[in-house]
Amino acid sequence: MDPQNLTGDWWVQQWLDLINAYRYKKRLERGWQYARSGNVLSIRFEDQLVTARVQGTDPEPYRVELWLDPLTEEDWDYVLQSLITKARWSALLLAGQMPEDIEEAFARNGLRLFPFSLTDVHSQCSCPDKANPCKHVSAVYYLLGDRFAEDPFVLFQLRGRRREQLLAGLRQMRQGDARPQPQLPLAPPDPSSWWHYDAPLDPELVVVTPSLGQSIPERLGDLPLVQDPQLTDSARRLKLQLQEGYAAVAQQAMIEAMQ
Repeated sequence: MDPQNLTGDWWVQQWLDLINAYRYKKRLERGWQYARSGNVLSIRFEDQLVTARVQGTDPEPYRVELWLDPLTEEDWDYVLQSLITKARWSALLLAGQMPEDIEEAFARNGLRLFPFSLTDVHSQCSCPDKANPCKHVSAVYYLLGDRFAEDPFVLFQLRGRRREQLLAGLRQMRQGDARPQPQLPLAPPDPSSWWHYDAPLDPELVVVTPSLGQSIPERLGDLPLVQDPQLTDSARRLKLQLQEGYAAVAQQAMIEAMQ
């Protein structure tokens, strides 16, 4: 784990800033040395609890545990309702990315995703050191940044929502019904409904633009009329009328789409 965050992920940098703001720098330095030297033998995520085995001076590795205060079910309902108010938030999360302003969705409800300081990160270690965080806990702090870089959803898990739970909740909220929908038998498609869409479109996801490039009459080229010089002018005029008619229809469609 590089303390300079060469990955560039902003949420990893926020975690590193949280660590580096801790005033007892010597403990962090020893923890960084442990992390760099491979003394952290394993890190596991058991729901909201992080457990790690860190090799210290004793033959038996020490057991380290880290956790955050989880959000309640009611809190998560409020957060999900806030997340779907911006299509970009839910779209990025469904794509596996962390929105830079994600904390706003939590702040609207008086909550936080990221801990405010290291005092909000609870920890304990089986070593005899009474200081907290000790160097073993500090080593795990740094390596957690690696895990956050690999999967930002670990942060949500520490707050009480696994990745699949969060994404399922977002999809249900976006559909307008948080209850599981019954599975109905598939009916044959109705051709008359192919060009109908009754659900409202999210304006953040819809962009109406005029058609670019050649029109359909232009793409078709010259009309395949009889090769008669007397028909050349008629074919040219007919093609021009088709182009003008197509342009008028396209303009009217654009006007109706913008309403």
